[in-house]
Amino acid sequence: MKINKLEIENVKRVKAVRIEPTANGLTIIGGPNGQGKTSILDSIAWALGGDRYRPSEAQRQGSITPPNIQIVMNNGLVVERKGKNSSLKVIDPNGEKAGQQLLNSFVEELAIDLPKFMQANNKDKANILLQIIGVGQQLFELERQETDFYNQRRAIGQIADQKEKFAKEQPHFPDAPKELVSFTELVTQQQEILAKNGENQRKREQVKQIEFKHQQEESQINQVQQQIQDLQNKLAEMQSNHIQTSMDLKTAQKSAIDLYDESTEELEHNIAEIDEINRKVRANLDKEKAEDDAKIQREEYGKLTTKLEAVRQDKVNLLKGADLPLPELSVEDGELIYKGQKWDNMSGAEQLRVSTAIVRRLKPDCGFVLIDKLEQMDLQTLEEFGKWLEQEGLQAIATRVSTGDECSIVIEDGYVVKEKKETKSTTEFIPPNNAWTGEGAF
Repeated sequence: MKINKLEIENVKRVKAVRIEPTANGLTIIGGPNGQGKTSILDSIAWALGGDRYRPSEAQRQGSITPPNIQIVMNNGLVVERKGKNSSLKVIDPNGEKAGQQLLNSFVEELAIDLPKFMQANNKDKANILLQIIGVGQQLFELERQETDFYNQRRAIGQIADQKEKFAKEQPHFPDAPKELVSFTELVTQQQEILAKNGENQRKREQVKQIEFKHQQEESQINQVQQQIQDLQNKLAEMQSNHIQTSMDLKTAQKSAIDLYDESTEELEHNIAEIDEINRKVRANLDKEKAEDDAKIQREEYGKLTTKLEAVRQDKVNLLKGADLPLPELSVEDGELIYKGQKWDNMSGAEQLRVSTAIVRRLKPDCGFVLIDKLEQMDLQTLEEFGKWLEQEGLQAIATRVSTGDECSIVIEDGYVVKEKKETKSTTEFIPPNNAWTGEGAF
């Protein structure tokens, strides 16, 4: 639905104005400040949007005639507000009864109050866009997952940093054993060595005893040699014993040569230094554990990074597949993004284009939008914006502090004083044939 014609009388600063806006493209209402440009937009908003858009002082100061507004839509629908109470009258081309409810079915609130969208906070703007493309709930869930993974990863990263720092600060003793030293085991080892050394000593004493015994026997043999005749039997027995004793002596001597006494000096030193050794071992174990803990946390950090990147890619894919009002328009971290820029980094012209495109999508049947104060656009950008509106099949009625050739009409003191007429070969400004000079022109 678009506006074919509008006639306004005695509303705010407007005295009498008749306009036929361009069906597709930009209609610029120009003129100096305080001449009635914004009053025209306020009149349209009031006529189509209802009494909530009624100006606090609707009737023009000094006028005795009440406000009178008539808007003809492109489907033949006529909207009127006139009389003392400026009551609404909607004439349906099909002859059916109609009123504000019919207007509400095709008039988008933000189309007649674009500043309401432009001044909304970033989150609300993004939510409106997500509502239009139907991915708000999915994106909300992905952003919740992204936030959860980010917070988890951040916490784990901090823990890993602390563990790594703690591990670096721990002393390390490369000469310390891998495990704690047991006092009981050291004493037991010492006792075993002492017992073994005692056994060796006993065997050495045994050798001496055997040697002594052997010497005694030889002496006895010498003493009894003279009695050999009488003592044959005894000699034989003694010789036999002597042979056995000689064998035992050789065995004992041979064993005694191979005996080695182990030193307990190292064990005695370890027993004396056991607390210091164990302190070093514990320090090394603490360092190893801290390094292991840090490694585990770092591995978990990497896993969460992978999950986080996957969720972010899902967000990108979700918005890539959406039917967006403009190319390069998206939502990131709950904010509108256009051509890679957040709202506050967009130019005024880009903000206006984004707003118009989004508002158009809210109610596709609403084919027009009202734009006040279009001064932020230079002439080239203004021309590009007009071409984009034509391309989109969208009608925009805008105001601009200017009397230049870009203006469709120029307002002075509540009247149209100049109107651009387009022909096939030229465009020129001529005085309007409907310029009114007084009240009650309708």
